[in-house]
Amino acid sequence: MNADIDILSEIIKVIDIEIRGIQNLKNQVNVSFEKAVKEIYHCRGKVVLSGMGKSGIIAKKIASTMSSIGTPATFMHPAEGMHGDIGMMTADDIFIAIGKSGESSELNSILPVIRKIGIKIIAITCNSKSTLARLSDIVLDIGDSNEACPFNMAPTTSSTATLVIGDAIAVVLMRMRGFELDDYAILHPGGRLGRRLTMKVKDIMLKEYDNPVINISDSIKNCIMKISEKQAGAVSVIADNGKLIGLVTDYDIRKHLEKEENIFTMTVSQIMNSNPIYVYEDDKAFESLEFMQKRERPITVMPVIDSNNSVVGMLRLQDLVRAGL
Repeated sequence: MNADIDILSEIIKVIDIEIRGIQNLKNQVNVSFEKAVKEIYHCRGKVVLSGMGKSGIIAKKIASTMSSIGTPATFMHPAEGMHGDIGMMTADDIFIAIGKSGESSELNSILPVIRKIGIKIIAITCNSKSTLARLSDIVLDIGDSNEACPFNMAPTTSSTATLVIGDAIAVVLMRMRGFELDDYAILHPGGRLGRRLTMKVKDIMLKEYDNPVINISDSIKNCIMKISEKQAGAVSVIADNGKLIGLVTDYDIRKHLEKEENIFTMTVSQIMNSNPIYVYEDDKAFESLEFMQKRERPITVMPVIDSNNSVVGMLRLQDLVRAGL
């Protein structure tokens, strides 16, 4: 037991060892890596990754990264593969086998069966002369860098290098497929970026029964009651054809009351804003949020219209913020 070691120095030492391993990895990149990427790009099925132990954990992460940026991929445990999971694969798939030594009996035992199905096998290994390499169609040799483990045994630098290669392949494929930000958002609907890119005004606005709207011919009393009932702080004013012609906010009402005017003797057209700022229902919600917040006088509520300029909703700043945009 050696509790007196310099912890911070040891941490930095490990980082330095792994950095050198990544730097050496660049020297390993050759035409085999290009061939592997092209095979995956032209794959008509999915990419199946596998590995035992730490290699299996890295394989899961690479599969997850590929799937999230445009290359359908999944993980298969070698032992489960021997007991039926090989059935998930077809000749249209590609199999990526990850093994540091290339001598994992569990992984290597399923390779002949996979080859028999007609599936191309890509190996990622530190040992280009291993059984894994011999049974594979393409071998990605990541070199034999020193592990950060003081015994040079526990997969540390090698697993990091494998992860980097997996990331590199996934990102290159992403660029080859023309995978754009909107595509990313579709595959990540639960994240903030996904919401910002996919959520539209119509997904958040007050609509149908909750939409505060009055006709231009309605009374001021009805106007005030509608603002209070819908709790939007405003009401859209429409013509008989449903088109937007104005907006009345609680501020407009207060403004006249402060002047001690009898607003009940006035018409809606006298107190409304006849040139209100509005938004379309198919506009992106995040862009509307930015517009409302970045004005010199922030807007807290806006009418929403459709492509025919008919009022279909009311957008509140508080609802946009609550949506996590």
